[in-house]
Amino acid sequence: MKIKEGFIIRQVGGENIVVPIGKTGKDFHGMIKLNDSGAFLWRFFTEEHTEAEAVAALLNEYEVDEATATADVASFVKTLNDPRFVD
Repeated sequence: MKIKEGFIIRQVGGENIVVPIGKTGKDFHGMIKLNDSGAFLWRFFTEEHTEAEAVAALLNEYEVDEATATADVASFVKTLNDPRFVD
């Protein structure tokens, strides 16, 4: 999975916000608010990675067990499994 180009993630008022830029802004009107682990995964998936690689990255970055990391990655992927966001 890989996040499409045309989005940027920024911290605004302590919140992680993803907004469309350029041509993408014409097709997607809105923002995506992410928690810290969601922002980590968003940045991770700006390059092509598998879900298993994302689980390993979460385990390395956060003090969570494998079941929690697996569930978090699955939820993230399910939520963003939309052709507007991923290749």
